[in-house]
Amino acid sequence: MFAKLGIDYENPGRLWWGSGGRELWEGIAEAPDASHVIVETSIAESWLAEAARLPGWDDGPEYAPHPVTRSEVDPDEEF
Repeated sequence: MFAKLGIDYENPGRLWWGSGGRELWEGIAEAPDASHVIVETSIAESWLAEAARLPGWDDGPEYAPHPVTRSEVDPDEEF
């Protein structure tokens, strides 16, 4: 199974990005300016657990609580 991690542009928080989030994102993204990445579900879960440890992870509004979102990838989808 695969999951899609993507930057949530509706989350206005900058603390997470400045507290190591940018480096964490760039470590998993395939390109420095990537807005999303598709990875195995276990990698996504591990990455999100690490991301949640950084300050600012939960600082967004109710409709966009985190700087990065996770969604499931349809197994029939080509990527």
